[in-house]
Amino acid sequence: MAKKTKAKDTPRKSAVHADAPEEAGDPVEAVNIEDKSPAEWAYERLVVYIQEFESQLDNQHEVAMGFAGSDAGIVQIEGLGFFDPDIVTFFGTDEDGARVQLIQHVTQLSVVLRAMPKAPEEDAPRRIGFRLASRLGKAAKGA
Repeated sequence: MAKKTKAKDTPRKSAVHADAPEEAGDPVEAVNIEDKSPAEWAYERLVVYIQEFESQLDNQHEVAMGFAGSDAGIVQIEGLGFFDPDIVTFFGTDEDGARVQLIQHVTQLSVVLRAMPKAPEEDAPRRIGFRLASRLGKAAKGA
C-alpha cells in the first residue's frame, strides 16, 4: 500500500523567469526561519546579490554570470530557482544564444556576476533581481 504524501513531506521548489508573466513563478509559502532548507537560504541570498548588482548597472547592461573555476562561459541570467533541500538552478542564455539551465548543489555554489550588454533589439534591460525580490516579498507577507 502506497504511503500518502503530505504537503509537509513534499519538497518545496520555486522558479522565477524574467520573460514570464508576473504570476508565473511557483507559489512558495513563507516558512519559519528554522524550517528553511539550505537551497532556499542560498536562493534568497542570491536574489539579494543579483538585485544589488543590477542596481549598479546602466540601462545598456544586464546581469550575467560566469561559473567560477569553470570554462563553461557566460550565461545571461533570465531566471533562478531552488528545489529543497539542496539544489539551486539558474536559467538563461549563453554567449551563442543557446538556452541554458544550470542545476547546482548548494555546497558547490560559486558564481561570478558580470555586466553584459543587453540585446540590441530590447528597449530596456531585463532586471531579474527585482522580480525575484518581489516574489520574496510576497512570500514574506503570505501572498
